Amino acid sequence: MNIWDSFNYWVVMILMMNGLYILISQGNFIKKIIGLTVFQTAVFIFFISMAKITGATAPILKQATEQGSTLYSNPLPHVLILTAIVVSISTMALALALVIRIKQAYGTIEEEEIQHKDQP
Repeated sequence: MNIWDSFNYWVVMILMMNGLYILISQGNFIKKIIGLTVFQTAVFIFFISMAKITGATAPILKQATEQGSTLYSNPLPHVLILTAIVVSISTMALALALVIRIKQAYGTIEEEEIQHKDQP
């Protein structure tokens, strides 16, 4: 097995670990949102990589009979990822709106400073 055969999985793992590290280590809410977005992107790449079938064609019978292929690629994972991308964008927009409200209420977006302001 060649290292280039699993290159996309290595990229997924590096992106996933970087996103998780950013999410856990940073106290700034904007940086946490960026870390979550990087993590989600890694998951999207992973699902798309798993759905790729070498030598398969689209499940269109007219085209497949012309080529003589009987191996079909399932389009469902790609459709689900498109839906997940839309959901992740709306989630990120909501999170950024909440960060704006937190900045207005507390004057900061640093997690530790907000915790100190909330303590009596």
